Amino acid sequence: MSPDIFNGIFELVAGCFIWLSVYKLHQEKLVRGVHWLPIGFFMVWGYWNLFYYPSLEQWWSLLGGINVVFSNTVWFFQMLYYIRREKKGEKDYTYWGRGLGRKRG
Repeated sequence: MSPDIFNGIFELVAGCFIWLSVYKLHQEKLVRGVHWLPIGFFMVWGYWNLFYYPSLEQWWSLLGGINVVFSNTVWFFQMLYYIRREKKGEKDYTYWGRGLGRKRG
């Protein structure tokens, strides 16, 4: 197995684990136990990898990296959204503030 395929598998699995965090935050609608800054750093690094992997002709790593950067981007902005809502003191954590879904809190 080439190093590119091996790295691509790692990136693909990493993205799947990040999607678990996205799903959990969507359920809880509160950010606890994780800071937004490392997520932002790895998101930016992921965007760099989208440029870097093709320059090395590492196409499998690029495919896995797309999953990582997309999931980190969703998680990052999702975290900022819920942090901002909590700081504003909003207690009604319904679906995007439109009164859909069940209330929390």
